[in-house]
Amino acid sequence: MKKEIICTVCPRGCRIMVEGEGDTILSVEGYTCKRGLEYASAEFAHPVRILTTTVRIAGIDNDLLPVRSTRPVPKEKVLDCMDVIRKVEVSLPISRYDVVAADICGTGVDIVATKAMEK
Repeated sequence: MKKEIICTVCPRGCRIMVEGEGDTILSVEGYTCKRGLEYASAEFAHPVRILTTTVRIAGIDNDLLPVRSTRPVPKEKVLDCMDVIRKVEVSLPISRYDVVAADICGTGVDIVATKAMEK
């Protein structure tokens, strides 16, 4: 299988072609730095994403708390994580980096508040 990956490590945005099957990479072409090679290889074998979203605040309508994952989550688990996050409701006060969902979907990644909020 061949896959084109646009590198996001630096502003160049190299178009990198990776060929392989599963975890086995046969060739990588189009990268201009070592970081691009590493990024494209990882993105081909095991794509991950930082999850950034919002959660509801208990007792307050029309206001949401911004949250994010502490580390990237496997791309195939993003929708499962969002199903869990949709059910989360936090109580105020909350501090920045407070965990609102621990070990989301068994990934070992926590979802944390990115903003402090008072009542």
